[in-house]
Amino acid sequence: MAETDLDPSLNPDPRRSSHYVGDDFYSELVAAFTGWQRDEAEITDIDTRDNCRRLVEREARLLDEGRNDDWLALFAPECLYWVPASADGGDPRREVAIAFDDRRRLEDRVFRLASPYAWSQQPLSRTSRIVSNTAVFSTDDDTIVMARSTFLVTEIHAGDYRTWAGWCGHRLRRTGDGFEILVKQVNLINYDQNLRNPSITL
Repeated sequence: MAETDLDPSLNPDPRRSSHYVGDDFYSELVAAFTGWQRDEAEITDIDTRDNCRRLVEREARLLDEGRNDDWLALFAPECLYWVPASADGGDPRREVAIAFDDRRRLEDRVFRLASPYAWSQQPLSRTSRIVSNTAVFSTDDDTIVMARSTFLVTEIHAGDYRTWAGWCGHRLRRTGDGFEILVKQVNLINYDQNLRNPSITL
């Protein structure tokens, strides 16, 4: 038996510990989401763009269908779901976020939504997502790309009808012939307005 099996602290589980969210993580996050949408960095390779577009569209479909476990499986073990409360994200060390969920918090989110005690989702919301205008950008790391897409989410919940609109920035890492999500940043156009508890996953 390996030493890491005997002592979990030597190999912490991101589902149970936020061990990877530290100073280096924040610094790399801010750097990755600053100035990445440069025209000269846009990827024109059709296969790469198509693979990224399919992933973003599959993610939307899984959320609409309520397949939250399958949605979570699209993410890397050490990942982040981030809904900023400022334009283009800013620095989450200094600015409030609507959501800032690492893997542990995403596991909690999915578990809660599957339980009968998620009162904010009783009854369950019905949603329809439109994702479009997907563009893909290269990074300094050949294994990682950034994808930008616009979205419109229509939600009906207990007779209340709402729409959510904005754009997403996905940081994606190549895995064989596909990609996994390292970071999903959801940029709402009404980030500075009263959002009335967005209980769905955007």
